[in-house]
Parts: sequence; C-alpha cells; structure tokens
Amino acid sequence: MEIITTPLEGLVIIKPKIFVDPRGYFFESYNIEDYARHSLDCNFVQDNQSLSKKGVLRGLHFQNPPYAQDKLVRVIRGSVLDIVVDIRKKSPTYGQHYKVLLSGDNNLALFVPKGFAHGFICLENNTLFYYKCSSVYNKDAEAGLLWNDPVLNIDWGIDAPLLSDKDLVYAPFEGFNSLFD
Repeated sequence: MEIITTPLEGLVIIKPKIFVDPRGYFFESYNIEDYARHSLDCNFVQDNQSLSKKGVLRGLHFQNPPYAQDKLVRVIRGSVLDIVVDIRKKSPTYGQHYKVLLSGDNNLALFVPKGFAHGFICLENNTLFYYKCSSVYNKDAEAGLLWNDPVLNIDWGIDAPLLSDKDLVYAPFEGFNSLFD
C-alpha cells in the first residue's frame, strides 16, 4: 500500500496495491501489520456501513473524548466527496478542512485520526460507504459541526443536500469549544 500525506497532520490517504487479472481484481483493504508499519497503529473495534442515494450529506460528525474515534473510511460502491475538519485546538491547521474523492473505482481509503470532524456527500445513487472505528459508538459523546458553516466555508458542490434532522442543527464553528488539544 501507498501512504499519501495531506496538509492536515495525521490525516492520510491509503492507496492499496491492486492485483488485476482477467477475473477482476483483488486487494487487501486492511492489514494490521501494514498499518502499524506506517504508524497507523490503532485497535479497530467497530465496523459501520451506510447506503445512501445521490445528494445525501452525512456530517460533520465526531465523538468527544474519552470516546473519540480514529476512523478508516472507504467507499465500496459509488462515490463520495469526503471532507474532514481539523478540530484540534493546538493544531496549526485548526479549523481547516480537506477534501478527497473516494469511490468504488479508485479504492482509496482515508485514515481520519481523533480530533477531526468527518462528513461526506454522496455523488451517486446506492453509494455503499464503509468505515472502521477505534472506539465503540457512544450516544452521549456524539457531536458535530454545522455542515454549511460560513466560517468553515466548505464547498460541498451542492446547494440543497438531503440531511438528517441532527445534521441540520449542529453548532456553528464560531464559538465552538473543542475538547481536542
């Protein structure tokens, strides 16, 4: 696998080595030893999967400490514009965001460490999104940022996404008191 660094420290794109033959392709989507060799050493304890139609926006989500999660995300089918926001107060990139296209065609994965808010917009119908988490979901630790916050100024590429009720009312970034250093 190839590790591609991003401008946000700790956030990396993982490009798997894909073996193609006349039958199709094969690749390892996760190998604990390979990840540890690249200092992506975390204990994943929960896997999640979502199915969404085009225009669905999920995010910007995170869990507060002590239930904060490292996430390893990828798309099995379809495509998303995946977006993360650095919410680590002491980070030189605090409040900055990063975008990457994840798809069933490019097979890229994104390692999202603790201290980032995460979200994505589905670009195709029947998009199957898969992620591993280093901490079990805890409803009391659940939090998020407003997807269309003017301070964050994220261009999602859509004006009227389909959102959950909770994603519509998350707090704006201005006045946000991050619990991550």
